[in-house]
Amino acid sequence: MVYYPVFLNVANKRALVVGGGPVAQRKVETLLDYGISVSLVSRDLTSRLKKLVDEQTVHFAGTQFNERHLEGMFLVIAATDDAGLNRRVSVSAQARGLLVNAVDQPEDCTFIVPSIIRRGDLQVAISTSGKSPALARKIREEMELRFGEEYEKLLLIMGNIREMILTRGLPQEQNKRIFKQIIDSDMLEAIARKDRDRIRDILQSALGDEFDRVPVLDQVLGGEGI
Repeated sequence: MVYYPVFLNVANKRALVVGGGPVAQRKVETLLDYGISVSLVSRDLTSRLKKLVDEQTVHFAGTQFNERHLEGMFLVIAATDDAGLNRRVSVSAQARGLLVNAVDQPEDCTFIVPSIIRRGDLQVAISTSGKSPALARKIREEMELRFGEEYEKLLLIMGNIREMILTRGLPQEQNKRIFKQIIDSDMLEAIARKDRDRIRDILQSALGDEFDRVPVLDQVLGGEGI
């Protein structure tokens, strides 16, 4: 089976995680990173999950899974060491039309979680369609060396430039030329070298008098930024 890749806006959505071990903990922590409200069902919890529950960062819904736990959920993750329970959670979730992932049981999943490289708003997702998570992890580790923090900073600058440029009402081709000029330059290398002068030269050449209107530039170039 080949999975259709998609990035979802899950901020303020609700997710149910069934399980309380190290795997469930990793799933919970990742969900929280993306702004999802997490409910947890498990007999036992890692110390980290117990802390998240005690801090009310995660809602503890009980020790035994029940179909009522699925009410109001956007997605469900079954991460127990009981394959039968994971399957029961999956069947119940799918009957309600919910997205569900059963860890290490691809036949019980409607989605799988890729191996992710994240640099700010830049995300690179790697999937082997569930065939080999180990290979996906190896590729991710190799690519993490390729994509450094300079990509996060470049994307921060480009996002602000794009917002500024699109308000000018210029022809689309002119906008594309500006974006391409910056991206095709040695901007990434200049950011990696922390070469303020070269970064300013590139942006001033592309943007002209509007160079000083880039609202995030001081944040990225100043202080401890670049």
